Amino acid sequence: MGPYHSLNLGDHVGDRPDAVASNRTRLAQALGARPVFLQQVHGCEFATICGATVDGVTADACITTVQGIACTILVADCLPVLLTDVEGRAVAAAHAGWRGLAGREGQGVLEVVCRAFWKARGDEPAQASDTLAWLGPSIGPQAFEVGPEVKAVFEASDPAAAAMFRAHGRGKWLADLAGLARLRLHALGVTRIYGNDGTGEWCTASNPSRFFSHRRDGVSGRFSASIWLV
Repeated sequence: MGPYHSLNLGDHVGDRPDAVASNRTRLAQALGARPVFLQQVHGCEFATICGATVDGVTADACITTVQGIACTILVADCLPVLLTDVEGRAVAAAHAGWRGLAGREGQGVLEVVCRAFWKARGDEPAQASDTLAWLGPSIGPQAFEVGPEVKAVFEASDPAAAAMFRAHGRGKWLADLAGLARLRLHALGVTRIYGNDGTGEWCTASNPSRFFSHRRDGVSGRFSASIWLV
């Protein structure tokens, strides 16, 4: 039991290294692909991964065109975003916490990874209209309390972002992280978006029997969201 009792995949949260290694092996067996784990730093850098890529590359997004290599994001409240194109020639994954999502001057991790993803097919680049996006579980708008500076940074690049915040008293706001990601993807021309719609079943903090949550528990394991080519 305790904070790591259910298939923790994070090697940086205080769990036993042998337990994490065993859990990662179990994940790979379940996927039928090799997950590549990033060192996520709440930034906007991406990595192109292949069979030779080792775990621990510092990046918050990754892309591959290689079969059997799973782009993998560790999750405990931040939003995982998985991408592919309609022909399934490439896949990508992004770790979208509010800092990485906001980025600088409206250019965050989703803008960076989408543009790189569209180039990844080489001679036949994908387009926004060909792109499929899936938003995974994250802390939901009923639980994600932020300060006014977070609201301000999103509104500075898109006034429509104001609709993704709800006043919560004491100068605080509740933020809809998945809603903010949808706004950013729509601005890029990506409209085929699935998964997390901001309802309670997707909220990591509100579902302790289903999800790890750092915001809820303080010390917490990590689960993953993965996408790969077969």
